[in-house]
Amino acid sequence: MRKPLEKPEIFLQRREKLKNLIPGGSVLVVFASPESYRNGSVMHNYRADSNMYYLTGFEEPESIFVFRPGLKPESILFTRKKDASREIWDGFRFGPEAAKAEYKVDQTFPVEEFESKMIDLLKGSERIYYRQYKNPAADLQIKKVLQEFKFSQGRSGLGILPIYDADELIGELRLFKTDNDIKNHRHACEISAEAHIELMKYVRPGMSERELHGYFIYQVMKKGAAREGYGGIFASGPDACILHYVFNDKTVKAGDLFLVDAAGEFQYFTSDITRTYPVNGRYTKPQSEVYSAVLRTQKSIVEMIRPGLPFAELQKASIELLTHEMLELGLLTGRKEDLIETKEFRKYYPHGVSHFLGMDVHDSGIYQSRKDEPRNIEAGMVFTVEPGLYIPAHDSSDYAGIGVRIEDDILVTKTGSDILTVKCPKEIPEVEALIGR
Repeated sequence: MRKPLEKPEIFLQRREKLKNLIPGGSVLVVFASPESYRNGSVMHNYRADSNMYYLTGFEEPESIFVFRPGLKPESILFTRKKDASREIWDGFRFGPEAAKAEYKVDQTFPVEEFESKMIDLLKGSERIYYRQYKNPAADLQIKKVLQEFKFSQGRSGLGILPIYDADELIGELRLFKTDNDIKNHRHACEISAEAHIELMKYVRPGMSERELHGYFIYQVMKKGAAREGYGGIFASGPDACILHYVFNDKTVKAGDLFLVDAAGEFQYFTSDITRTYPVNGRYTKPQSEVYSAVLRTQKSIVEMIRPGLPFAELQKASIELLTHEMLELGLLTGRKEDLIETKEFRKYYPHGVSHFLGMDVHDSGIYQSRKDEPRNIEAGMVFTVEPGLYIPAHDSSDYAGIGVRIEDDILVTKTGSDILTVKCPKEIPEVEALIGR
């Protein structure tokens, strides 16, 4: 019999916090991830939906969680039935009875009863929180349930219950990490940093990006990761200038830079690290100049981080700093202010410098209000800092074909910041000393 990954009390505490955020008369519904792990008769690895895991710890597909703050039953989990014949093929199932005992929810039902049970569970409700457009089958179920619930009210004149996006609600909760979250997050960052170090030691000219990708996965899983935190980027030479390079199938060559954006996931928390280094162990002069420009920018931005600083200031600073560096390198000419106003800098720096990090690599949380009011950085947040410069191969400068990004994961503390990925080297002498060792 499988056991929950973590103590049920952790999920009970999260649901208690959610009660303080959700308005009265609300019902929250969270569906498991779509069964994308099944392709015909071929099975692929399955990962539970982040919100489902965050609130319940339950990892089985086809499950549905319903939360009704202040009502009885308050927490309801719909699960697959026990089925010995299917367990031969698909593995262990808890079933409703065992799930109730192990995961400390108030009530459980077979998932086949979701639509019929929801008619009673929605009585007295004023709104429903649900994440639309992620799971088409779930969207249809929710629409059917709400239509049936309306019919059950007879000639009341009441319309269909309004649907509110659950992402904002749960996202605000997930944005601020508890001590247990930080412990898991830190471990994910540490094993990912160690895997990057091992990859630096392993890389040699003539290897394929795919082999190196596989070696990285081996390293993070050897150290306890359940899976990659996201599809890793292993881009050598000019392909490092492709922000979301996915092929990972070229041969790395002496003289090339190798950009690795990859991490492992531990207890559903992911890291997100990027390092860029020379395949043969020595940066050329142009490579070193671009790399140093990005590193100076990255370190300056990390030093800015503190509670109370508007989050948007990080992007503003990255643009100003990198535009200055582009002028110093001769990539751009003119007044810095003009280049920023006309967005000329985007030729070599087209992306944002940061994003929230947690159970998803681009994690939930609100960056600014609907009125465009800036959000301030607060203690307990975790996000990336990842400036980069990307000079395409057709560029006329001496830096053509060089792509550099340096990315670390930052926990905001009460007085400043804590670099969770600090163990992953990024200073040129440290990196060069590791390559091919």
